[in-house]
Amino acid sequence: MKKLLVFILFLIFIPLVKGEEMEDLAPNAKSAIMIEATTGEILFQKNANERLAPASMTKMMSMLLIMEEIEKGNLKWDEEITASEKASSMGGSQIFLKAGEKMTVTEMLKGISIASGNDATVAMAERIAGSEENFVKKMNTRAKELGLKNTNFVNSTGLTADNHYSSAYDMSLIAKELVKHEKILEFTGTYEDYLRKDTENPFWLVNTNRLVRFYQGVDGLKTGFTDEAGYCLTATAKKENMRLITVVMNEPNTASRSSDTSKMLDYGYNVYMVKNIIDENTVIDKVEVELGKELKIDIVPKETITILSKKSDENRNITYEAKLNKLVAPIKKGTKVGTINIIENGEIISVVDATVAKDIKKANFLTILLRNIKDVMIGDLKF
Repeated sequence: MKKLLVFILFLIFIPLVKGEEMEDLAPNAKSAIMIEATTGEILFQKNANERLAPASMTKMMSMLLIMEEIEKGNLKWDEEITASEKASSMGGSQIFLKAGEKMTVTEMLKGISIASGNDATVAMAERIAGSEENFVKKMNTRAKELGLKNTNFVNSTGLTADNHYSSAYDMSLIAKELVKHEKILEFTGTYEDYLRKDTENPFWLVNTNRLVRFYQGVDGLKTGFTDEAGYCLTATAKKENMRLITVVMNEPNTASRSSDTSKMLDYGYNVYMVKNIIDENTVIDKVEVELGKELKIDIVPKETITILSKKSDENRNITYEAKLNKLVAPIKKGTKVGTINIIENGEIISVVDATVAKDIKKANFLTILLRNIKDVMIGDLKF
């Protein structure tokens, strides 16, 4: 009788547990993930750490290195890049560069981000690192710096190769880093454009990511397809102040990769929201500055801190406290002067560096002397 009762309870309990499980938002994908770009919090995942062929989503790492080279001043947007024999001979998606043909960095990035040009990718790789092989070493080094545990690149393009793999989670982290360079979204968010527009051979670019045109807020990032990888897509969208990043891998066709991505984005925007807790204008404290031209200064965070919440749970009890160093003038705005703990229910959920609201100059000798005299006189009166 006891065994029968246990069995009946088991039959009742299992459906309840299953009912609490999250719906598969990407039913057609072998692997998928959705994260919020600012916090990096995972909103949905499915086999997210499985090593799979990423196809042309590989180019996100190539684009990241290109953007970082531009930011460092090693590349300029109007610099002309010459296509080599190797670059012009690349198969797969291409913008049909001829050996010796020149295009600016801007044009090359259009070719990579909109048309997924393998030839343009290799041309940029050779410009940055001397050869594609050396560029791939940089890609793998950057992957390690980003903490990617299930990624190894063999080429810069994503063409099928042994031991070339990544995961949905790792792809989302590359995307998270890439969208910090907002200029790239001008390219990845463009649905159609032209290369060689004012020549006899204009080349029409059409974005392989159809969601750029058909889903509000989508402005990137990269599609991919090979027979091995299936249909892949890393997408990003921004609505109000929340940016989401989704990845689907090994989809059966373009329609399913778009529909699964749309389903994830719909869920994310319907269920979640991002709130700013503090930003660079939030005065956390007002403290004394030793030897300062001003006696007290406002303490502010060095960056904006946001939290991700379900819309049904928006009234979270968030507080903050500052842990400051002794302040001695001069101090420049941006200098770290301590930390600010963000606290929820007695637990620290985030920490941000603190700085001063404006530059604090050192007081001159006479000002300091008069202050000391005043302090002594007030002390004597109190005595």
